[in-house]
Amino acid sequence: MTTQVLAASATSQPVPNSAGVNAPVLPIPLKACDCHLHIYDARFAQSVDAAALQDLATVNEYRLLQKRLGTERAVIVTPRSYGVNNDVTLDAIAQLGIDRTRGVAVLRSDVSDTTLRALDAGGIRGVRFSLYTPKHAAASFEMVEPLAARIASLGWHLQLHWTADQIVEHEAMLKRLPTPIVLDHMTRLPQPLGLKHPAVKIVEHLLAQGRTWIKLSGAYLDSQVGEAGDFLDIDAVARHWIATAPNRLVWGSDWPHPTETIKPNDANMLDMLARWTTERSVIEQILVNNPSELYGFD
Repeated sequence: MTTQVLAASATSQPVPNSAGVNAPVLPIPLKACDCHLHIYDARFAQSVDAAALQDLATVNEYRLLQKRLGTERAVIVTPRSYGVNNDVTLDAIAQLGIDRTRGVAVLRSDVSDTTLRALDAGGIRGVRFSLYTPKHAAASFEMVEPLAARIASLGWHLQLHWTADQIVEHEAMLKRLPTPIVLDHMTRLPQPLGLKHPAVKIVEHLLAQGRTWIKLSGAYLDSQVGEAGDFLDIDAVARHWIATAPNRLVWGSDWPHPTETIKPNDANMLDMLARWTTERSVIEQILVNNPSELYGFD
């Protein structure tokens, strides 16, 4: 595995919305991808009923995090603050470079074909349904299948931020969707139930069909021990998915961590990969090869 050595300056400059100043201990392979982050930019109007914009979370701040982590590629996910207006994501892709950046949009099923074509040309490769809290969502469960039918010909995927209970509730729909599926944040298995949740068997079936991916991200969302406890209660979940389908996993920082009032240390979050697997080839697969296939890099 070809890795890069971070300059000393990468460990000395604080990054907004990220604790600490250290670089990862884990050797980072060239072309490593951060597959889940959000950009907030006051130049773009936010949705009327959305949460407040994150401060200091523009492309300029994210470049600092890339330098600190040693990642080169990125996947930007339109945050809830902008509703179904994806201009902030398209702008960020252009700033960072479409050759090494992709995006995931938020859309409703009534989006025009013209808009879909423009988003595709701008680097969008998927649509996110963040429905873990449906009343705050820009779209709805009823829109999932109709929109999936429309984006299938583009080769896009559906990215689903659903709770484990919602995965169980909508099992039949998940099995008949015509597009690849990306499940957010390790499938949101609640602790301490974890791998005993019935969603695990459903996801295992979807993975076996070869069209489902999981993001190893957001460990803090379901951990009951927090960063002070190194999110150790999430280890079993991550290790299970790595053992089950290492070729269907990607990693994401979730920067700027909009759900967290106390921001985590992103370098330490990246180093968790070394806790979940000792296989260097698997780490390279998660950080480089799998994102290349899923998002169409190279």
